[in-house]
Amino acid sequence: MLTSSYPVLCTTDVAARAAFYREHFGFEAVFAADWYVSLRHPASSTELALLDAAHPSIPAGYGRPAAGVLVNLELDDVDAAAERLAAAGVPVVQPLRDEPFGQRHVIVRDPGGVLVDVITEIEPSPEFAAAFSGSAE
Repeated sequence: MLTSSYPVLCTTDVAARAAFYREHFGFEAVFAADWYVSLRHPASSTELALLDAAHPSIPAGYGRPAAGVLVNLELDDVDAAAERLAAAGVPVVQPLRDEPFGQRHVIVRDPGGVLVDVITEIEPSPEFAAAFSGSAE
């Protein structure tokens, strides 16, 4: 039986990445070492971990910083988050906008280059509403 699942992002600067997610999204460290930090959000139990890409626990040839990854974080108020993130100098790579598939979102970049898609669900257009069946296929 599956008991947990969460992404682990390889990085060259565990401390900076951990600080980013704590400061800007309210995550708290539940385990912290210089090579690995496990983060959990206290309001939702969402988890994210950061691992030094050079750590010997990673098989040889696979220790590369995360790239091509999009971390989705759903919040109650993306407008307030977008304003707060921009004011804090977080790099915005896609400005706040509505999508017909049911999201209002802004995409920012974390210190290691991973994209963070900050989302508030909105009503999807009729074209996409039918795709929401309520069950995964």
